[in-house]
Amino acid sequence: MKIEEIQPKENALKDPKVSKLFEQLNSIFKLLEERNLPQETVDFINKEVEKINNTEDDMYKFRKQMLSSQLVILNTIQKKFKLVTKNYYKNLWMVLGLSAFGIPLGLVFSYSLDNLAFIGIGMPIGMVLGIVVGTMMDKKAIEQNRVLDVK
Repeated sequence: MKIEEIQPKENALKDPKVSKLFEQLNSIFKLLEERNLPQETVDFINKEVEKINNTEDDMYKFRKQMLSSQLVILNTIQKKFKLVTKNYYKNLWMVLGLSAFGIPLGLVFSYSLDNLAFIGIGMPIGMVLGIVVGTMMDKKAIEQNRVLDVK
């Protein structure tokens, strides 16, 4: 079944941020239609589109609802079908590497050198480790055709 389209609001699409978000959501919908999703998922997406279409003409509320619906749709698609956007794992693991590997490495360096000024050395190392792991996972997702061509 077909995913419904977002009805553009005249005042809201004059704003470049809203216009860009509108185009991004439409491109996500086109990519999802190519995937032949089950009917229950299409119905869920159509309910989110209906929420967007029923928002007031206020530019702020329209943009906020579009962002919220986009996040809900992408999270649902990721959980059910393991579909992710470009560089999803790289961005996720960069933060995880920084916090999970970088801070403990920084503490090890600072205590081994007996100078707490070196606590920041571990952060870039952890970030690089996270980027490497995330890039490998992104390549694996591309090989398995699980990547939506949207940033």
